[in-house]
Amino acid sequence: MDFGPALTVIYGASDTGKSFIAESIEYMLGGSQAPEVPEADGYSQILLGLQLPDGSPLTLLRAPHSGTIHLYRSDHRSVVTTPADTQVTAAHTARSKNSLSLFLMNELALADLRIRNNEAGASRSLALRDLVHLSVIPETQMVAPLSPVLPSAAASGKTAAASVIRLLLTGESDPDMDTGLNAGQRRVNKGKITLLDQIILDLQSKLTTNENVRDLRDRQVRLQASIDEHSTTLRVITDRHLTAVTTRMKAAEELATVESRLGETGDLVSRFRLLEDQYRSDLARLEMVTEAGSLLGYFRVGTCVFCGAEPQHQHPGHSEHETTQLHLAVQNETAKTTSLLADLLPTIEDLLGQFETLTQRRASLLHDTARMDQEIAATQDQLAPMRARMEEHLHARSEIERNLELHERIDELEQRRSRLDGETMGGAQRPADYVPNRILTSFDEALRRTLEAWKVPSVEFAEYDQYAMDIRAGGRARSSRGKGVRSVLHSAFTTALAQFCLENGRPHPGFIVLDSPVVTYRDPIMDDEPVGEDVDMTSHVVDHFYGDMLDFPGQAVIIENGDPPLNVLSEARIYRFTGTGPGRNGFFPAAPQETETDTLSL
Repeated sequence: MDFGPALTVIYGASDTGKSFIAESIEYMLGGSQAPEVPEADGYSQILLGLQLPDGSPLTLLRAPHSGTIHLYRSDHRSVVTTPADTQVTAAHTARSKNSLSLFLMNELALADLRIRNNEAGASRSLALRDLVHLSVIPETQMVAPLSPVLPSAAASGKTAAASVIRLLLTGESDPDMDTGLNAGQRRVNKGKITLLDQIILDLQSKLTTNENVRDLRDRQVRLQASIDEHSTTLRVITDRHLTAVTTRMKAAEELATVESRLGETGDLVSRFRLLEDQYRSDLARLEMVTEAGSLLGYFRVGTCVFCGAEPQHQHPGHSEHETTQLHLAVQNETAKTTSLLADLLPTIEDLLGQFETLTQRRASLLHDTARMDQEIAATQDQLAPMRARMEEHLHARSEIERNLELHERIDELEQRRSRLDGETMGGAQRPADYVPNRILTSFDEALRRTLEAWKVPSVEFAEYDQYAMDIRAGGRARSSRGKGVRSVLHSAFTTALAQFCLENGRPHPGFIVLDSPVVTYRDPIMDDEPVGEDVDMTSHVVDHFYGDMLDFPGQAVIIENGDPPLNVLSEARIYRFTGTGPGRNGFFPAAPQETETDTLSL
């Protein structure tokens, strides 16, 4: 779409991309929301060509849904593949260092202009968005009840919007100063101060002592010294207690072992004593057998005491053989038992020695255990009060630390309250609020001339009410009129403002884009005409509207549904979108090809 240097009219059927053009221009000049239509799917670049004040070309390249804008100091009208001369961000904030707004405001020599940002007079630099919403008017904004001066319905932007109008009409920049907060912000600060006061009182009620910070810190130092002293003594006693407990545990373990061994040794001694008695009893019986044999004649010649054979019947040597065998058996058994007894007695003596040693060790361990029990009891008696005193000291230290923390928090909140209180005082001097009457009267005359040139009835005595920040015509505010009158008044205000700025050397981008400025307007209904909804504006007002726009001193782009007058067709640059008929289908080609439709060129 190649716009003419003066008037460009884009008209035709609905749903052919006319409004998309206005929305795309707004998007390319730093808007945040890219226009979305199904026909735009697949396009990767949007190009907007500008002519700078020195006559040099500038092409802006931005991808849909991108926050970066590529700048080319040349004229590009097709797909761009070369690196950009400069890259800037689309969004602009107070901290922006490289935005489209800063770049273009420098190119337009408007970078030093400032506007008021709040009611107290704080100012900021004039931004591109402050001018775009007064120059590019999409259809939704055209008929909206919102004042043409305001970029949005947010109350926070009214001061800046009024200051922008004042700057455009007077050419006077606001001073670079920070005069504090506006009335709303001061009210918020007062609410914050009240809340801080309540919090401070609540914290003060939680203090457990009337001591100040210095007294608390002195007491904290003394208390810490006492805690350190008690900790040293407590550590010594605790070490004694631990040593006693450890020694007592080891003694108890050894005592258990000794008592177990003592029981085993005593049991063995008892058993071996029984065995000794058995051995001695056996020796006594053997000795008795020997004596009994001698007494009973076991060892005499005669009748055999063993088999009863008479001497005549005894074999030779019979008597000697029998008695010898008995005697030898007794002797052998006596010798064996004596040997066993001899071996047993040293073992018993050794066990008795072990038993005595274990008995003595047991007594020693019992004595050590009793002594350790006394040491443990003594240390426990010493630890109990010391631990109680230590807990008291620690609790007191925690209270002091808590009070110190509360004092610190209270001091911090009081400092914050003091800062808020100082900010709430506001600035001592505020810059002028409104446009001088002589200048405002001059602009009102320009606005009325525009409406009179368009021959729009029922809007006599049109003026800009800077106190209400709205246009009044026919004794009524624009916001109270129907959408047809609202759109006409919005178009007239935008056009008159641009003419006033261009003719008087005031800041302005130099172009306007009006989407559907008069399409919904109709002449007042006569008594003999039926009452109905808004209809297409009559050719009477349309002709005068376009005729006046041919004399617009800057560049104007008009987007409408209806056909313009014949004289406009010959004098302005015209684009007719036919939809499905012959001629140009619309902004987008009817049958796009991949290599031909990857760039939207404006």
